[in-house]
Amino acid sequence: MINKVVIPAAGKGTRMLELAKDRPKHLIDVLDKPFIYYVLKNLQAAGFSEMILVIGNHADKMREFAAGAGKEFNLTLVDQFETMGTAKYGTAIPVLAAQAAVGNEPFICIYGDNLYSQRDLQAMHEMNDEFNYVSLLHVPNPERYGVPIMNGEMVVDFVEKPKEFISNWVSIGCYKFTPEIFSEAAKVGKSPRGEYELTDAVATLAKQGKVKGRKMLDYWLDFGNPDDIKKVGDFLQTQS
Repeated sequence: MINKVVIPAAGKGTRMLELAKDRPKHLIDVLDKPFIYYVLKNLQAAGFSEMILVIGNHADKMREFAAGAGKEFNLTLVDQFETMGTAKYGTAIPVLAAQAAVGNEPFICIYGDNLYSQRDLQAMHEMNDEFNYVSLLHVPNPERYGVPIMNGEMVVDFVEKPKEFISNWVSIGCYKFTPEIFSEAAKVGKSPRGEYELTDAVATLAKQGKVKGRKMLDYWLDFGNPDDIKKVGDFLQTQS
């Protein structure tokens, strides 16, 4: 069983426009609760007992949430900017920021602006082998995502937003990691778009035969644009 989950939630939320001007996008209300509440609730229902929330932009608002509505979860807050500074940006940085809180044990990593089913999260919670895992979803537009190159169930390489077709199976930001992800993430250099990409570290582990792919059982909802507020709200109402 894996009990710890890292939830990066430090970004600016620029695609949410004015809605994220004075708060993290994760705290924008859907129905009557902040979006991040539903993320944490599904993690709790799936069996995770330690949730490490990596904060940054508008960190004071996240601390207010943790002291209020977030009190029902076992939250550890890690300030990415205090831990890693503000010069480096990209998906590898919040994972590195959480290293001390994670310690030397396997953990799950999901982004705080993504919603997954309790069933998929429970499947991740119950993993107990020595491999790293990338969760995969079949989509019609793989050129917008990170696409793994597979050999059976093994991931052998990773291509971010491929210009040539590889597969319709893409990574959707739900990972199981062993502690070795930290050493590889620390070696990552800037990508062509000027960021430190977590997928570069995953690709390195994949080339060492240490990464498997698992297909999602249910859904994945991204919370990035203003239109997503209604989409997620409508979806949650169908689940209740």
